[in-house]
Amino acid sequence: MPSRSIFEDRRVVFASATLCCLLWGSAFPAIKGGYALLEIAPSDIASQMLFAGYRFTLAGLALLLYAGWTGRSLWPGAGQTRQLLLLGATQTGLQYVFFYIGLAHATGVKGSIMSSTSTFFSVLLAHFIYAEDRLGPRRIAGCALGFAGVVVVNVAGAGAGLDLDFRLMGEGFLVIAAFIVAAASIYGKRVSQRLDAAVMTGYQLAIGGLLLCLLGFVLGGDVGDLDLQSGSLLAYLAFLSAVAFGLWSTLLKYNPVGMVAIFNFLIPVFGVLLSALLLGENMLEWKNLVALCLVATGIWLVTWSRARAAAPVS
Repeated sequence: MPSRSIFEDRRVVFASATLCCLLWGSAFPAIKGGYALLEIAPSDIASQMLFAGYRFTLAGLALLLYAGWTGRSLWPGAGQTRQLLLLGATQTGLQYVFFYIGLAHATGVKGSIMSSTSTFFSVLLAHFIYAEDRLGPRRIAGCALGFAGVVVVNVAGAGAGLDLDFRLMGEGFLVIAAFIVAAASIYGKRVSQRLDAAVMTGYQLAIGGLLLCLLGFVLGGDVGDLDLQSGSLLAYLAFLSAVAFGLWSTLLKYNPVGMVAIFNFLIPVFGVLLSALLLGENMLEWKNLVALCLVATGIWLVTWSRARAAAPVS
C-alpha cells in the first residue's frame, strides 16, 4: 500500500490552505502599494502590465528552480507544451491584464471581495461541463448571496440612494478576470492530471509573466528604477505567487476539490482586513461589512455542497 502524503493530513491541509488565502489576500494591498511606490498611475496600463510581468516571471522561475532542485522532470511532452502555453496565456496573462487594470481603478477592499466571484463562476461552469456537478438549491442560494455581496459593495456612498458605483475598467474588469480564472482553472485541472503540479504552475506563471512583460514593453511601460523598498515589495509579490499557487495545486492533487475549496472564503476576509490595515481604507463602512458577510456565506454554501458531493461513498 503506498504511503500517504503529508498533504493528506487534515491539519496540514488546514494550515496550508489558510496560508495560501492569507498570501492571496495580502496581494491586494501589496499591488496598490507597489503602484504608489513606483508612481504608476491608474491610467498607465503599460506600466501595470510590466509590473505584473516582472512578478509572475520571477514567481514562475522560482517554482521551476525549486522543482528542478527537488529532482522533478521539467520537460513536458509536445501535447503538454501546447496546453501549458494556453494555460499561461489565459490563467496568468489574460486574467491579470484585466485584474491589474481593474484593481488600479478600484479600492483594495472592493477588489478582494469582487475577485471572489470566481468561485461562483466555477460553480456555474462546472454545471454545464460535469454531469456530476449540477447546481442544486444550496449552490444556487450560495451564488445568489455572493452576487448580492457584489451589488452591495458597489452601492455608492451616503446620500446616493440605490445608485451603483460600478466602472467597466474598475469593478467590471475585476469580474472579467474572475471569470477567466474560473474557466482556466477547470482547464488546468485536466492538465495537472499528467504533469507535476509545481512544474505546471511554474510554467504557467513564467509563460504568462513573459507575455505580460512583452505587452508592457510594446506599449511603452516603465516601472522606473527599483529601490530597496519597491524591490522588496516586488520580491514579496513573486514569493507569494510561487508559494500560494504551487501549494494550492499540491493540495488539490492529494485532496478532494471541495475540501480544499471551502477555504476560499478566507481570501476576501484577509483581503479586506489587510487593505484596511495597510492602506487605511475604511473596513468598517456598513456596505463593506455586509458585502463581506454575504460573499463569505455564499462561498461557504457553495463549497460545503461541493465537499459533500466529493466525499467518497462508503
